[in-house]
Amino acid sequence: MEGNFETKQERAVLVGLNAACFTQEQTATDETLEELEALLETAGGFCTGKMLQNRPSPDPHSFIGEGKAREVRMLVEATGATMVIFDNELSPGNIRALEEIIGVTVLDRSALIMDIFAQRAKTKEGRLQVELAQYKYLLPRLSGMGKSLSRQGGGIGTRGPGETKLESDRRHIRERINRLESELAQVRQVRGVQRERRMKNSVPVVAIVGYTNAGKSTLLNRLTGAGIPANNRLFDTLDTTSRQLKVSDNLDVILSDTVGFIAKLPHHLVDAFRATLEELEYADLLLHVIDSADPNRQEHIAVVDKLIGTLAKPGTPVLYCYNKADLVSREDIPVGEDTVAVSAANGVGMEALLKKIEQMLGHARHHVVLCLPYSMGGQVDALHSGAKVNSVDYTANGIEIDAVLDDILYGRLREYVTKEN
Repeated sequence: MEGNFETKQERAVLVGLNAACFTQEQTATDETLEELEALLETAGGFCTGKMLQNRPSPDPHSFIGEGKAREVRMLVEATGATMVIFDNELSPGNIRALEEIIGVTVLDRSALIMDIFAQRAKTKEGRLQVELAQYKYLLPRLSGMGKSLSRQGGGIGTRGPGETKLESDRRHIRERINRLESELAQVRQVRGVQRERRMKNSVPVVAIVGYTNAGKSTLLNRLTGAGIPANNRLFDTLDTTSRQLKVSDNLDVILSDTVGFIAKLPHHLVDAFRATLEELEYADLLLHVIDSADPNRQEHIAVVDKLIGTLAKPGTPVLYCYNKADLVSREDIPVGEDTVAVSAANGVGMEALLKKIEQMLGHARHHVVLCLPYSMGGQVDALHSGAKVNSVDYTANGIEIDAVLDDILYGRLREYVTKEN
């Protein structure tokens, strides 16, 4: 189901619950409601009002309590809103109860984020991942999503995944989930073959991560000329882009952009996008791009660091890249071995960034010319597998090889080095 915000813009009241029993991830605050408004605008909607409720714990039936739900209804009627979006995750029973009291469609933050993903996904892989996440989100909620599912056509929360009567066809959904997971497994297989080829050619992988809208695509474009559209919008990049980057004469890397992270990112989306986020698991270095001017910078750094801890292999080095550094004073940016300040839009700090990348990859690269005796001919294949070989010449004196070696190979073959660049 494609949306049609051009002809009908959804008007939404945004509601959040700040409960004493909630963790920081579960609760709503003025700041998270502001982010929810930005998400709504990204989806093509318009905020007509906001309401934040404080309670010791959520009401098991109506989440915010019936009295507060009736206040929301009055705000909806007064502002002509067509839906209510909650900053918290709602159960099917909560959705059903709230829709009965308020009288319009009720969605939660997860449904809104998935709607944006449905708009943004461009490649076949991206669309498969979004559809899988939507079905997994919908399956346990079928019995509680009356109005949300009865609305056909355009509008937030109704985009994708098809026009099947979801509430009566669980079996169809489960079958579709199995098919999607099978197709994504094939995507992983292809990606795995590509990754093996890169590892065989000894090309390190640098994965760009960061909070949504931190400037990851702008940085990738600046470094590699990738030409990815880089707009000031949340979740502008969903599909992984990988480009080769010459860091120095001795080092080439594969630079991979990844989907932006966000607070309360639905776990169905994290699971569905594992095929894309697998790049983190195999990365040799993570480049954590941070919006220096972000008023919630520290909270957003913490969100990304937590997801890195979940998705990346333990011990992977992280380089904190403070982007948009021209918008803040120098004192506002930390100094350290694992930090660098840049402005991707203006091209400032790129040389320092490349030096840090080379330094943090942890193994020095040695550009050398070797002369191996013919009795070591078998070593040529080993070099092709474990080093970057530029040329091989069979001369009267032996096998002359121009190659870039890591510390281990360099130490093993040092006695055969005839020239070091």
